[in-house]
Amino acid sequence: MDKCPFCNIVDKEIVLESKYTFAIYDKFPVNKGHLLLISKRHIPNYFSLSKKEKDDIWELADKAYNLLNKNFSPSGFNIGANINETAGQTIPHVHVHIIPRYKNDVADPTGGVRGVIPSRQKY
Repeated sequence: MDKCPFCNIVDKEIVLESKYTFAIYDKFPVNKGHLLLISKRHIPNYFSLSKKEKDDIWELADKAYNLLNKNFSPSGFNIGANINETAGQTIPHVHVHIIPRYKNDVADPTGGVRGVIPSRQKY
């Protein structure tokens, strides 16, 4: 855990916080306002969180939604988590991405999160 970047976040980086979760802006954002909701407990797999921790993440997601709407005025959102290396998880500590979307930020957004496998995004 000493090397976990999420276990070593400094308070000034935190933009929202609840009992079991905190939020920071992604250091490598996909779009303006890209937030990460991060479990305070160091655990790699979202499905291993307690019900209270899972509920807390989604309660903070609602606050994040309000913050992002107020500060960035996006026209849409993608929300998701990568679980295990096969799904693209690079930091083995639970975190959920909230990515604001803006009109014309991509040529054709059809399929949204289905784009994790590009050949299956369009249907």
